[in-house]
Amino acid sequence: MWEIMKILHQISIFMTHLSNYGNDRLGLYTFANLANFVKSSTNLNLQTLPPVQLAQKYFELFPEQTDPLWQNPCDDKRHRDIWSRDKTCDHLPKFLVIGPQKTGTTALYLFLLMHPSIISNLPSPKTFEEVQFFNGNNYHKGIDWYMDFFPTPSNATTDLVFEKSANYFHSEDAPKRAASLIPKAKIITILIDPSDRAYSWYQHQRSHQDPAALKFNFYEVITSSQWASSEIRTLQKRCLTPGWYAVHIERWLAHYPASQLLIIDGQQLRSDPATVMDEVQKFLGVSPHYNYSEALTFDLQKGFWCQLLEGGKTKCLGKSKGRKYPPMDQESREFLSSYYRDHNVELSKLLHRLGQPLPSWLRQELQKVSLPFLRDCKGVDLPMDLVPPPLSHLEKLPKLKKDLRATQILKYSVLQ
Repeated sequence: MWEIMKILHQISIFMTHLSNYGNDRLGLYTFANLANFVKSSTNLNLQTLPPVQLAQKYFELFPEQTDPLWQNPCDDKRHRDIWSRDKTCDHLPKFLVIGPQKTGTTALYLFLLMHPSIISNLPSPKTFEEVQFFNGNNYHKGIDWYMDFFPTPSNATTDLVFEKSANYFHSEDAPKRAASLIPKAKIITILIDPSDRAYSWYQHQRSHQDPAALKFNFYEVITSSQWASSEIRTLQKRCLTPGWYAVHIERWLAHYPASQLLIIDGQQLRSDPATVMDEVQKFLGVSPHYNYSEALTFDLQKGFWCQLLEGGKTKCLGKSKGRKYPPMDQESREFLSSYYRDHNVELSKLLHRLGQPLPSWLRQELQKVSLPFLRDCKGVDLPMDLVPPPLSHLEKLPKLKKDLRATQILKYSVLQ
């Protein structure tokens, strides 16, 4: 029995929440005598190391625990009881806008802020309105670092605190991390044609002087081979991978119930934002109802909707938004239409399963499924990590079951 314990518990860490433990001589006496008893009465070989070396040894034995997973501190009353008075569960967001990038998330962010009961996080000096906590190294800064970004709501019962980080959508870590810390949060994502999203990201990088985007045209980037330079392959991945919509949404649904996920049609957000914002308010359960029809106006010069202020003035997105650039070339359009073909089919089945309507751009792409393609992406030697995964790849994701009947229904409805 002792040998089993020795194998299963190679390192034991004793902790206490008592604030006076460091000055408690009785506590030290108890631990010292416990250690002496184990040494004299068992065959266990007790050893100790300084804290840093002990931590290094621990993670050598348990490398799977190297990456932390922050749990919700508000679920356990014992945890809340030992918190300092300046900490509150109200500093955790009630919902997330997860992206993906270049789909209209900034516009949605500004529309949300117009509502009197919706509050965003404080700006970050490095990432501006985005905290980017769940998807990168910021996560290792801990819960306190994250919670400091959120102001205390004036009415914790009715006010909703949120954050928008567009990198969360395609992150492999963000869904699990977010669900662990804020399992009751609602999730909002925006989808546009993945081909347009890829092209918009390329143009975004060109405007930010990305060397690869300045050196290579769009078609060269999206069709580059596995032997291309690292800079062009990095840009290629950022263009293509976020458009695997079904894969990424299924990853979120593995950690959140479908009732907590809202999928917005990005084209409708651009053309009819008031209707979309009514749906968002209903999804969030926020009150009072805010009349976006009266609060938004279309700016003909800028080409998008802006907030209508007193005196007929408007507040619009920044100069970097609504940037004008040449339309996508036909060769790239045909390649991407083929590249995303299977992904779009899977997305249509997913939306059908969730009871959500198909956006217009997806209906248009599905009509091409039964038509011959002028160019097939399989004829291009893409890097292995960017080759569209086969349909069997999606079967490995949790909660995804192939629905042949749904496919037949969708195909019929598209062809009508």
